[in-house]
Amino acid sequence: MKEIKKAIFPIAGLATRFLPFSKAVSKELIPLVDKPLIHYNVEEALLSGIKQIEFVARPKQKDFLNYFNRDIELEKFLEEKHKKDELRYLKEVEDYFRAISFSVSTQKKASGDTNAIFQSRKFVGKDPCGVFFCDDIVRSEEPCFSQLVQVFKTCNRPVLALMQMPDNRLSSYGVVSVEKIANSFYKIKKVVQKPKQGEAPSNLAILGRMILTPDVFDFIASDKKLMDNDYSITQVLGKMAEEGKPVYGYEIKGEWLECGNKKLWLESFMTLLLDDPEFGSEIRKKLREMKI
Repeated sequence: MKEIKKAIFPIAGLATRFLPFSKAVSKELIPLVDKPLIHYNVEEALLSGIKQIEFVARPKQKDFLNYFNRDIELEKFLEEKHKKDELRYLKEVEDYFRAISFSVSTQKKASGDTNAIFQSRKFVGKDPCGVFFCDDIVRSEEPCFSQLVQVFKTCNRPVLALMQMPDNRLSSYGVVSVEKIANSFYKIKKVVQKPKQGEAPSNLAILGRMILTPDVFDFIASDKKLMDNDYSITQVLGKMAEEGKPVYGYEIKGEWLECGNKKLWLESFMTLLLDDPEFGSEIRKKLREMKI
């Protein structure tokens, strides 16, 4: 069984829910406290053993790479201005992510995340790979993706990250119909996208982490409509499951911080801000002064 060392980051979406901000800056660079969304996701990948990441981006979308690339001019400026703390932090971030190699493929037009992921088929080759959607952050003792990797070792098949959600919120997610195999481990029978209130097949929603095997790309290639009709990769995996191809799900242990729209992002921002060891106590003090 091959180890999972590669991951795809589909980031070509237009992020219209974050306009006007997303007109100028990729959504993945929106901050959570003092780091952008993409930082949390790449860090999780790194801590889970990922060595290679391919971003699937829009044409001319390059701003996200600036965060990881070394900026010699900025380093020189900080040295000349004797900004030692800022320089140290900058170099720490650069050094930290040096263990991962980055590449970029292009999705020429917005055609859904299945289309985006398929652009990385050459990068994936014959290896299993991870998929990370940057608008989902998971706080957990063991990194979210690392939990999936442990499950993959037992099944060697595609694995979706799952989390229980209240009934009144399931209509906002992809929800799975499952057969329980063991504690927190399920065989996927079907995926229902945004079920109507009271019609969800379970209370297990899909969050933005998964492991794909090479045959997923073969399945996509066998039906071109999957790439042309704004298909979600979760729908593809549901379709595979319905056709008898084994797909599994694992209920993640951790706290899901969503950033898919402005309201969810602000809630996640405040959650991390109030818990932050550097800023949290001062923010709480300020809120008490404001009598909030």
